[in-house]
Parts: sequence; structure tokens; C-alpha cells
Amino acid sequence: MYDVIIIGGGVTGCAAAAELAKYRLSVCLVEKESDVCEGTSKANSAIVHAGFDAEPGTLKAKLNVRGNAMMAELSQKLDFAFRNNGAMVLCFEDSQLSDLEKLKEKGEKNGVPDLTIISGDKARALEPKLSAEVKYALLAPTSGIVCPFEMTLAFAENAYANGVEFRLSTEVTGIEKSADGWCVKTDKGEILGSYVFNCAGVYADKIAEMAGIRDFSITPRKGEYMLMDKDAGGTVSRTIFQLPTKMGKGVLVTPTVHGNLLVGPTAENIDDKENTATTSQGLAEVRSKSALSVDGLPFNKVITSFTGLRAVGDTHDFIIGEAADGFFNAAGIESPGLTSAPAIAEMLRELLSKKTDLVPKDGHIDTRKGVVHFAALSREEQNALIAREPAYGNIVCRCETVTEGEILDAISRPLGATTLDGVKRRTRAGMGRCQAGFCSPKTILLLKEKLGCGIGDIRKNGREEVKDDA
Repeated sequence: MYDVIIIGGGVTGCAAAAELAKYRLSVCLVEKESDVCEGTSKANSAIVHAGFDAEPGTLKAKLNVRGNAMMAELSQKLDFAFRNNGAMVLCFEDSQLSDLEKLKEKGEKNGVPDLTIISGDKARALEPKLSAEVKYALLAPTSGIVCPFEMTLAFAENAYANGVEFRLSTEVTGIEKSADGWCVKTDKGEILGSYVFNCAGVYADKIAEMAGIRDFSITPRKGEYMLMDKDAGGTVSRTIFQLPTKMGKGVLVTPTVHGNLLVGPTAENIDDKENTATTSQGLAEVRSKSALSVDGLPFNKVITSFTGLRAVGDTHDFIIGEAADGFFNAAGIESPGLTSAPAIAEMLRELLSKKTDLVPKDGHIDTRKGVVHFAALSREEQNALIAREPAYGNIVCRCETVTEGEILDAISRPLGATTLDGVKRRTRAGMGRCQAGFCSPKTILLLKEKLGCGIGDIRKNGREEVKDDA
């Protein structure tokens, strides 16, 4: 019998697990995939939003600004990549200036500091490759960029280090109220808990329905992206937005924390909660719309494209609260969900504290050290590391300069990688120019050796298939 069962291993669920792990609670996180960060959290814009877009008074506004303020300290303590690079919102017509001013006013009501509107000329002085068509820009210096994989993994590993149990490759099939709380039925047996946190992303409505809650629905909003090589990473230094619409913040152009350039996303509401295919039409839209903001985007340097699904609730705000006795929803966590995740975790903890006493845990570990990134070390640090651990002297991924030592660490550490994508998200092996063309064979062998399985058992991603013995 657990105190809390968390359903969903994305950034919201993992942040909630890390927050609850500060207290004397038994906590279990259930995730249907073989790794955390396999859904919405793995495919998004990786932006730490300033908070000017959300409607004042909403949970999105409150939790966005709070999450933004928490990010720098969290990134230091939990060792994930974050950079406060600032953002611009562009308008291309004099008639749009009033819309930009309304956006600024909205941000100021939300508590976003230091927002200013500048002319197109001043904007181009800061970002020389902006389009000549830009008339005005809203400058938001508190916006930032983050690595969403590292951030989610950081929360998960910190939660694990503080006693949270993770049940991966475990799919929830039913939920029933029990005498002492809730019975969560899975394809691997029943799990009993006093309280349930529903952090299931695009499936949050389905999980709620299992518990008899049918007061909201989630629509997957498909967004397609293009990622460019590091040669293009310096095209802009800030995140470049266009004026938002009812479908979201629009197509952006942004550097990434690892030096690439990202453009996208599109916004298309769909029915299929698993449809992450890119389309020629979607990518053409990304190209045409991003080119409105920045001149000469080097589309010849695109190294991959991908699609993410945003969990859009029908309330137009985050859906966070106790929906039934001891059953808490954290649903509809679309943008700015990544930014808001640590603040959502705080809110869930506060809601739980109204139901039960929360006693701080003695010896709680509030720091975490991630995988050492060999390429980021100085030559002296690299030589010292190789002297201690010779495996760090063997380069496996040439594009990203990822070593055998990093991959072995990624597999061996708590909640370690069991798939090629799991290694990729922890080390960046396979994320470079050749997109895993050269490093996959060696990575497969390292997974095979460390996991003690056959080569045929190594997967790119997803759950291990159940073998039919018949």
C-alpha cells in the first residue's frame, strides 16, 4: 500500500515524484513505456517561457511565472542544461502594435519582469538576421531554453534516489475506489494507494474516466518541427516568436542549449493520441512560416524532423485539483507545461497537504549529478577522466563526441537506459549530423553487454514485446 501513486512518467509526473520525495511518503510512479520522457515531454520546443502569453488569473499564468523563477536554481542543483537567452515576439504590420502592447500588458499583470517593446530596427540590432519586415518586437529577457530530456530525467533520478519506486513498462488498465484509497489495475497486477496523481499527458482524460471522472477531455495537438545542425545554431541568439493565435504560440525559431537551431511547431488538432508522423505539408508550413521571422534560414542544414503531441484540455487552462476523494488531476498540461512542471509539483503537494500530514524526510538528497558530457570538459579534465576511467577515451558518437564511458554510465545509473533512444536522451549519442548512422552498432553492443541480453532484444524505443511461448 503506497501513500501516493503517480500515473505518468513525463516531466509533470517526474517533477511531482521529486517533490513528494522530500517527505515521509511511500510513492510509486507508473509509466506504460520502458523509460520516462517518452511522450509529450520528449518532443516540444524546449522553451522556458517568460509568462506573457497566458491569460491573467489562470493556472497557466501563475504556474508559468513561478516555474520560470525556479528554473535556474533547479538546473544547478539537479544538473540539467538551462540557458536564460531571452525571447522576442515579432509583429510585421503597424496595425499589430496594439496586439503587442496587449501582450505586454498581459505579461505585466502576470508578474513578468522587464518586458519592453522595441522598434524593428532595434530588434535587428540585437538579432541581425531578423526579417526586414519586422516592425516591432516585444523583448522578454526572462525567457530561456532547456533540455527537456535532461530536465525530466533529473527529476526522475532525484526522486529515485530519495526512495520513489518506478514501475516502467506497466500500463494502467483500470482504477477503482477501495476501502483505504484507490486500486490501480495494471497489466502487471494491482497497485494500492491512498492517493492518486493523474499526470498521464494526452491520456489523462482516459485515466480520469477509469476513476469515474468525465468532466474534461484531452485533444492531442500535433506539432511538427525541423532541427538544424550546429552550424546553424548561431543564426539567432534569442527565441523568436510571432504573435500568438488561438492555436498557440505559433512557429518559432530558437537556438537549443546544445547549439542546434530548432524551428516549429505547426498546430493541428487530431484524434489519434499516438500519431507522431511528420508530413510534407506540415514541414512545408514550418519552412514558410519560420522564414517570415528570420532571413536566410539554412534549411539545407536540417538533420532531422519530428512531431510532438500537446495535451490540450477543453477548459483552456491547466486542469489541476482533486476530482474525487484522493484522486488528483494534473491534466491539460500543454504549453507552458514544461516551464510550469516544478510549480505544478508544488501545487499538487499543497493539495495533498490538505488531506494528510506531510513530514519532511530526514536525509533528503536535494542534488543530483547527471551523465558527464565529455565534450563539455576542458582538455585537462578530459585527460584526468580518461586516466581514471579509460572507457572515456573511446569515442562512440563522433558527431557529438560521446564516449563509451558516457554510454556505460547512462545504462548503469539509476533508471538507466535500456534502449537506443534512452541512451540518446541521456548522452546525445545519435543526435548529431549523421543521426546515429555510425554509433548505433557500438551502442547496441554496449547495451547488450550491460543488460545481459541478446542483440535482437535491443530496441530503439518503446516497451519490450511479450514473447508468445505457444
